[in-house]
Amino acid sequence: MIGGGSGAVQGAFRALADPTRRDILVFLSRQDMTIGEVAGRFEMTRAAVKKHLTILEQGALISVHPSGREKINRLEPEGLKSVADWLKYFDRFWDERLHKLQIAIEEEERQRDD
Repeated sequence: MIGGGSGAVQGAFRALADPTRRDILVFLSRQDMTIGEVAGRFEMTRAAVKKHLTILEQGALISVHPSGREKINRLEPEGLKSVADWLKYFDRFWDERLHKLQIAIEEEERQRDD
C-alpha cells in the first residue's frame, strides 16, 4: 500500500482539506500549543478550534498530551510523511509528462530554427 494504510492517508487528507487546519499545522510546526494558544490566533470560538484540533488528531497529524490542567497539541511529522509518500508515488507521472513536454518544445524549436 502506498504511504501506509489508506485510512490513515484518507484521514490526513480530510484534515488537510481545510485552510484553517493547515494554518494550525504551521503554528504547531513552530511550537507546541494549548487549545487556548491556538484559539488566540484565530477569530473563532475555542470550541471551533477544538473541533479542528480533533480532526487533525484523527488524521494523525497532531498528538495531544496532558500537562497539568492543559492539553498540549504537538505536530506529528510522521503523519505528514504518509501524505508526502502518497503524493511522491505520483511524481513519476509528472516527471514523464514533463519530459514529453520538454521533448515536444525542443522539437518545435528545432523546426523553427530549420
